Amino acid sequence: MKRNYFVASALGLLLSLQVSAQQTSIVEKYASTIKDSDLKEYLTYLASDELEGRETGKKGQKLAAEFLSKFYQENGLEGPVDGSYYQKFNLVTVKWKNVELRVGKQNLINNEDFVFIGDGDMKKRTKTDLVYLGLASDENLAKVDVQDKLVGLWSIGQRAGDQINKIMDAGAAGVVVVTMEGQANFDRIANRYKSLSNSGRMGFDKPTDQKPVFMVSSEKMASLFGKTIEELKEAAKSNPESIASQKARYKVEKAKEIVDTENVMAFLEGTDKKDEILVISSHYDHVGINSKGEINNGADDDGSGTVSVMEIAQAFATAAKEGHKPRRSVLFLNVTGEEKGLLGSEYYTDNPVFPLENTVNNLNIDMVGRIGYEYQDAENQDYVYVIGSEMLSSHLKKILEYNNITHTNLILDYKYDAPDDPNRFYYRSDHYNFAKHNIPVAFFFNGVHDDYHQPSDIVEKIEFELMEKRAKLIYYTAWDLANRENRTPVDGSNDRGER
Repeated sequence: MKRNYFVASALGLLLSLQVSAQQTSIVEKYASTIKDSDLKEYLTYLASDELEGRETGKKGQKLAAEFLSKFYQENGLEGPVDGSYYQKFNLVTVKWKNVELRVGKQNLINNEDFVFIGDGDMKKRTKTDLVYLGLASDENLAKVDVQDKLVGLWSIGQRAGDQINKIMDAGAAGVVVVTMEGQANFDRIANRYKSLSNSGRMGFDKPTDQKPVFMVSSEKMASLFGKTIEELKEAAKSNPESIASQKARYKVEKAKEIVDTENVMAFLEGTDKKDEILVISSHYDHVGINSKGEINNGADDDGSGTVSVMEIAQAFATAAKEGHKPRRSVLFLNVTGEEKGLLGSEYYTDNPVFPLENTVNNLNIDMVGRIGYEYQDAENQDYVYVIGSEMLSSHLKKILEYNNITHTNLILDYKYDAPDDPNRFYYRSDHYNFAKHNIPVAFFFNGVHDDYHQPSDIVEKIEFELMEKRAKLIYYTAWDLANRENRTPVDGSNDRGER
């Protein structure tokens, strides 16, 4: 009996190794269809001047959507929205066509002396007093009458949004806030708002909140009260009532315009675990044309991620046609409106085509075509940043590393997983809207470079061989996640402090 047991065990091990070798051969066969030449061909169109920077709701974004849907159709993938590849929805562009602020004898100029960061719509000018609160502490609020007043808030080092809400809840009419030290920092913000003033702020439609909030530099705040910056800083802590109030008036007029847009998606149904869904995503929008009339082509951001999703989708589709469908279903998702605030992925996760409880993972690809600052002088530049892979699941990072060791041998850099990362990249791309719903995610990223959000982010600067390696790593990982017996457990947290 003992001899038969060992023979059976040896045969079982041999069979297991043969099955494993067969699976490795299959996945490597289809990974080889991911080619830098194809990536370059697709990106040369998506990042061309014809698409005018792919701004959400504009001509170029629509052309990109057509290109993607045609590609998926030609590769035999399903359109999962009642046969369509489009998940259509509306956003609104909000413009403040008339924003006025006068304090004492100073008529302040919008997007130069101040920027408007709140909400509101008024038919008439409002006259009131500008009072100085300094820090939004309970002690200060007990000393300063903010009822129906504009309130000067010194919020350096604090969460400005929470402080503004606290002041508005106390009865203020509005807030004038300092959030940046120094005129130069403020000027950069004002220039950005000025460049956006013609296009407006884009988002989901919601009722107007009468919450006029103005941002000024520390120098401007001091001039409004006729004090020095140091005097305002000192008064902010415990004696704000020592700063005399000023007469003020303001007006905000709001206009809305409907913007129709669409997420683009393609679906490959799985076999025995077809009700479980793996989502592979990118955003295909970019920032359009700047105030100088220059086109921001967005080759890296996020043309690189979008064409990577296309090649990965084609590899899965080719495998399926040849009898190797994945066990789980795969949704290839290209979202719109990322540059406007992760809007497309927010819409999908709020209105999912497939139940979120059945969505096992999201692999998100945003900027994988370049070499970032930290690796520009490195001897080995075969790297990719991976963000969030162990945040919600203890298994996902291990699966990723296994596939990297087995197939691609890239440097996997987890720098931006640090709890104190000042860039907060974990919260800044579309994977986060899946993570908010406790879906384990991994975000693949090359880091920031000088051409980020600049007209110089062009195809000629893309590292296509490196991008191919990164796309293959994501494909190997996706194949593993789609075919393994058990889905990755959710045993972590989105709170970095709890990791």
